[in-house]
Amino acid sequence: MFNSKNHKLTDDDKIENQEKASRRIFVEHINAKIKTFQILKQKYRNRRKRYNLRVNLICGLINFDRNMMVE
Repeated sequence: MFNSKNHKLTDDDKIENQEKASRRIFVEHINAKIKTFQILKQKYRNRRKRYNLRVNLICGLINFDRNMMVE
C-alpha cells in the first residue's frame, strides 16, 4: 500500500480501508456514548475508589441500551 498525493489507491487498498473504517466506527460510536456522561471528558472530582465503579456502571448502561436496540 503506497499512499501519496501522486499515487491512486488500488481497489484492494480501498476495500481494506473500507473494512477498517467500518470496524473503527463501531468503537467510535461507543466512545462517543461514554463521553456523553462526561466522566472521561472532565477531571474526576469524587473519590478515586468509586471511579471504576462508575465507569463500569456507565458502560453497563450503554451495553444494556445497545442490546435493547438490537432486539
